[in-house]
Amino acid sequence: MRKSCSIYILLQKLKIMSQYFFVTFAPVQGFIEKTRKLRDLYGASMILCYLSVQLVKFAGDKQLQVISPGMPGYSKGMPNRILLKGDLSKEAAGQQANEFEAELKNKWGELLTICREKLESIVDDCCQRNNEEKFGWDTWGREWDKWKNYSWELFWGMGATPNEARKNLETRKLSRKWTAINWIGESSSLSGSDAIAYPRLEAGDIKLTNGYPYAAEKQVIDRFYRILSRAFDELNSPQNVLAESPAEIEGKIIAENERVSIPELVKRLVTIDDFEFESELGIQTPMSFKEIYRRSEKEKMPSHWTGWFMADGDRMGDHLTTLATKGNDADLESFSRAIREWGKSLEEDFPKTRLGRIIYAGGDDFLGVIYSTNSQKPIPGDRAFQQIIDLHKSWERMQSEKLLSLVNTEVTLSMGFVWAGASVPQRDVLQHCREAEKISKNQGRNRITIRILFNNGQYLDWTTPWEYLNILNSYQDLDGASNWSHVYRDMAQLKSRHAFGFGVNDLEDIDENVVVNFCEGALEFLEIYFPEYSTNPSELPTKTKEILQNQQFEIFGENATEFECNCQMILWIDRLISVGWHLLGDRDSST
Repeated sequence: MRKSCSIYILLQKLKIMSQYFFVTFAPVQGFIEKTRKLRDLYGASMILCYLSVQLVKFAGDKQLQVISPGMPGYSKGMPNRILLKGDLSKEAAGQQANEFEAELKNKWGELLTICREKLESIVDDCCQRNNEEKFGWDTWGREWDKWKNYSWELFWGMGATPNEARKNLETRKLSRKWTAINWIGESSSLSGSDAIAYPRLEAGDIKLTNGYPYAAEKQVIDRFYRILSRAFDELNSPQNVLAESPAEIEGKIIAENERVSIPELVKRLVTIDDFEFESELGIQTPMSFKEIYRRSEKEKMPSHWTGWFMADGDRMGDHLTTLATKGNDADLESFSRAIREWGKSLEEDFPKTRLGRIIYAGGDDFLGVIYSTNSQKPIPGDRAFQQIIDLHKSWERMQSEKLLSLVNTEVTLSMGFVWAGASVPQRDVLQHCREAEKISKNQGRNRITIRILFNNGQYLDWTTPWEYLNILNSYQDLDGASNWSHVYRDMAQLKSRHAFGFGVNDLEDIDENVVVNFCEGALEFLEIYFPEYSTNPSELPTKTKEILQNQQFEIFGENATEFECNCQMILWIDRLISVGWHLLGDRDSST
């Protein structure tokens, strides 16, 4: 009998042991991607960080150790995947997950309630100031409650090691309990998938029938957004608008012709400093948007090209799996902390250059914009280019000093950089950023794709491993200067004569021996204007043709054939010169 009791007690002790507990929530990517304005991206990022911070705080209240993310006390850029450790049984873990989900909904609900009350207040005040009839708010609260309960889904996993907990989490994420919110009427002009937010949402007299007078409802919607736009403009502090600002600036909170959903409204509201979300919820509002000049509405003011970059760490899941397999909590925490500290310094240091700002930085994934704060003086392309080079050098220093010793392999970064014309709609710029980053990932990672995006929507790309990016700075014309017009004109002549495969369709259905000769000639042409280059600053430069010939498989992929590498090299040289001329051509205006 005593032996049986001892075995029972031992089994109970084994059931309650130190376990790892992964917590995350979704949909994160969808929440970020349903944005078309810079302000929306800021707001979405701030909300995601806020919810992650609340889960981390709740974990502390439950006496659970936070292994990852590092720097749990720093809210900006807080990742939404949280690794915890504690003495939990399987049953206790399930109960804990339910409590985490309730906390997530409560904190999101608090944010929604505050936003709804502030929104009703500013609209009522605007109606009163302009002697207009106020709206009735008695029905749309039910729609806000739906968004509280059905916006987010929490997932969790547990295991004896971090890797087991991660695998358990991924398995549980395969089973979704997502519930769609139905509505009657028109959908948002931004996402196209959610209901337009306006005071008569959920009104009982709205019927989905052919006889329903939607024209009357449309009048209410139009009036609501007219007043809402005016109320936001009044909040946008006219006294803070610079005297030389153009008539249309990126800082406009909402346009009269926009039709947005409740979550889209919330993303806008949390960016407004007047609402004091920092004192109530700890959400820090961003800097003013008025200084980001792009379009020019005045005849004497130049239009501004701006640089937009989006990046993400390569195979970060593999690196975390490697650390998790080792079972060393300190290494996991150090890895996460190093990346978050780098993201923090990036976000803090970037505005000091007065050449841009970081929109969000979750550590290894970040989005930023490079622009001029002087309405009369656009930022030149070469300064934006140098900012990107310096940013990557900073990442390289961090990963070599702090990450390399933890995972014993290089931790790389893939980026999309878009140099955008002044008239390109901002939603298009953001989409091109995502596409450019994806190209860098798909072509082998540890790369940057530079996309020149013209006002008419056309674009040209150049994708290269990071170590060859600085080849653009090694350019010199035949006079020893840096006038890119010389090489650009020569390239145009070669294309018109179909020399070296540079002409249109020259590489289609072509003999392999001909491609070899074409590639040889293209490299010799490149070496005229880019005589020497070194991928390692500590080594002496090598002839450009020689270094590129020796590294073709590194540039274009180990699985590429020699024929494919030769074709890709010709295109790579063509795009290098085109992108270089458009981005750096204003470096030297001499002819």
